Amino acid sequence: MPNRLAHETSPYLLQHADNPVDWWPWSEEAFEEARRRDVPVLLSVGYSSCHWCHVLATESFEDEAVAAYMNEHFVNVKVDREERPDVDAVYMEAVQAATGQGGWPMTVFLTPDAEPFYFGTYFPPAPRHGMPAFQQVLEGVHNAWAHRRDEVSEVAGKIVRDLAGREMSFGDDRVPGEEELAGALLGLTREYDAARGGFGGAPKFPPSMVIEFLLRHHARTGSDGALQMAQDTCERMARGGIYDQLGGGFARYSVDRDWIVPHFEKMLYDNALLCRVYAHLWRTTGSELARRVALETADFMVRELRTNEGGFASALDADSDDGTGRHVEGAYYVWTPEQLREVLGDDAELAAHYFGVTEEGTFEEGASVLQLPQREGVFDAARIASVHERLLAARAGRPAPGRDDKVVAAWNGLAVAALAETGAYFGRPDLVDAAIGAADLLVRLHMDDRARLARTSKDGQVGANAGVLEDYADVAEGFLALASVTGEGVWLEFAGFLLDHVIVQFIDSESGALYDTAADAEQLIRRPQDPTDNATPSGWSAAAGALLSYAAQTGAEPHRTAAERALGVVKALGPRAPRFIGWGLAVAEALLDGPREVAIVGPADDPATGALHRTALLGTAPGAVVAVGVPESEELPLLSGRPLVDGRPAAYVCRNFTCDAPTTDPDRLHTALSG
Repeated sequence: MPNRLAHETSPYLLQHADNPVDWWPWSEEAFEEARRRDVPVLLSVGYSSCHWCHVLATESFEDEAVAAYMNEHFVNVKVDREERPDVDAVYMEAVQAATGQGGWPMTVFLTPDAEPFYFGTYFPPAPRHGMPAFQQVLEGVHNAWAHRRDEVSEVAGKIVRDLAGREMSFGDDRVPGEEELAGALLGLTREYDAARGGFGGAPKFPPSMVIEFLLRHHARTGSDGALQMAQDTCERMARGGIYDQLGGGFARYSVDRDWIVPHFEKMLYDNALLCRVYAHLWRTTGSELARRVALETADFMVRELRTNEGGFASALDADSDDGTGRHVEGAYYVWTPEQLREVLGDDAELAAHYFGVTEEGTFEEGASVLQLPQREGVFDAARIASVHERLLAARAGRPAPGRDDKVVAAWNGLAVAALAETGAYFGRPDLVDAAIGAADLLVRLHMDDRARLARTSKDGQVGANAGVLEDYADVAEGFLALASVTGEGVWLEFAGFLLDHVIVQFIDSESGALYDTAADAEQLIRRPQDPTDNATPSGWSAAAGALLSYAAQTGAEPHRTAAERALGVVKALGPRAPRFIGWGLAVAEALLDGPREVAIVGPADDPATGALHRTALLGTAPGAVVAVGVPESEELPLLSGRPLVDGRPAAYVCRNFTCDAPTTDPDRLHTALSG
């Protein structure tokens, strides 16, 4: 019999709807039930494409005896971290503070007042590698609650007090300058893996936001070292197994330092961020590899993640059926030499050499992840294209990984920005149309009549959870990119509505610090606040970037002031932890550059207008904003008072309250926007 999760919209919660565990969704009613029964709350947090979440579910939550014990002694609450990032952040902070590490699945035991007192991540069904069995943990927590309640209450109270005492110092009330950004570059150089690209050791995550900073820093300062780190990292990732060499798109991370073996889940946010990174790398260098990867990643998102409603699904699972009924990580993507021979015949040896497939394998059980190893030699392009086509067709016959169809506002905002820009750069109006479709869904379904955002939707049904700071910031970022590409002022207007909420609901008016949840959101044991970038730009730095771009487009002083105050944290953290505030550093580069404001005036059907507009979009000046339209258009403020020049389309470039002479020459415009 289905439990209380059967009516939820989250695919992750629905995966647990038939567990024998009597799950509750996160709700006040669950905590009231815990108070009524005088039992602790077992909070289990995960997400649908999380491999170890599936393992824990199979081993423990589907076990009748374990479930019976859970039901008897706990109120069990299941949370999708992608739907409730605020709940996840608050308790993950407690887990990391206590254990020094975190991750998913996250298992936290709470008092009926939602105060945590014991936690961990994955627990095995039997003791293993120094970890207690899940059943042992359950029994130990129950015994502590039943017989040592005072001790439990004391621990819970201390944890909550410690969390409250971790209120972050805002950092600095001044904006970061040359010294801090140079210090951040030096810090990145020290952590850079010159042999393999990327930063740090295994596991290795795609450093999208850091690469954006490096490209902007190069544009502003001419730093060859910054560009080299960005180029080499992008090339190594694109040649590695973390990139899907057949279908395009990136996996979540590499388990090794060489980008060979990925954790195979594919997330919308990674692909949106990386699509934009590779498009920007092409814009800077003209790299054919960067062009190919940007377009293949965009095509992957549209082909495999777009929903019937026009939005983009959250993720593809790491696991899939290996053809025998077993769900195995990576089964959809890996190949053995024998499988190559079955599909390709005489071309199997060529494919094995080209894609790095070996007899011993680079993954498990003799299988290899396809990559493009660094190599010498020339390959027959027609044969390689044929091999690629046949392997892709054969793979399409395998059981596909599951898809999390949940539409997350923030991640769709990132996708809108990436697809709009990639479509504009490469003459792909279909990608711009896909961006418009997703943006339209966000307005129609996720935004209410007061311009408040809902975090998620699924199958055209909006979720109950309020948007958090990253939703407002990333959706605004997508709308601003769309306004620059299309010249449609409505997207700028919608971005303004969202950013007005940021100023009113998310910013501390005294310090300028930002919170992850709105002032009128559900009150948790702590109001989450984190300026560091993780898998996506933090809401804090994303808001700073969107506020700065909006101010450049409109001249709105409160928005620029808010952006500058938010960047104080980058002054503090940039030189100390540059890997974890890459987007904040990228926004700081835009601030130092102006950012430049570009107005293109001319008839939409005049090729000269199009040439100037394209040149403006391809300018590398950090954070430059672009407005295009007919003279005296009221749609975009930057067009006001900007006439044609001698009856011809013209470009106006301003920076730091100073404007260049207008030009009708794309080459002169290119020079003005080359950082």
